[in-house]
Amino acid sequence: MIKTAHEPNEQNDFLLQHINTLNNSLKHWTGHTIMADMRLEIHPDRTAREIYHAPFALLSHGTDADPIINYANLAAQKLFEMSWIEFVQLPSRLSAEMMVQNERDALLKRVSDHGYIDDYSGVRISKTGQRFLINQATVWNLIGANGSAKGQAAMFADWQMLAD
Repeated sequence: MIKTAHEPNEQNDFLLQHINTLNNSLKHWTGHTIMADMRLEIHPDRTAREIYHAPFALLSHGTDADPIINYANLAAQKLFEMSWIEFVQLPSRLSAEMMVQNERDALLKRVSDHGYIDDYSGVRISKTGQRFLINQATVWNLIGANGSAKGQAAMFADWQMLAD
């Protein structure tokens, strides 16, 4: 488990160990890395920093019965209008409106059953109530070095703000 109290920064190598889990799990399921030209093994801290500051949203949660977000890069923080500290205390189910909770549960079951999906589209909501549509998100299971379940992650670069 990663320490989530401190925002990724130079002092904690931008949570490099967690970024490795995210990247290795994505590569396991899809054959792709988080960023096409990733050099995680050559420049690990620089790559982890680039991912944190990337123009796409990247989030993950753990394996608790009611999973809490344990990583959200800056793009995700801005989109959901939350600080790091707010995000890492948020049950991931609260990133979706109550009316779409069944849809979200079905999505996560589909990911659990298949390892990943790369075609998710759905509505999410920010802290201030701003709704937005996510398009073509990749959602995948996180696995540890020993094959144990570590949670799930989502990554997307295509979203549209919705009018109320």
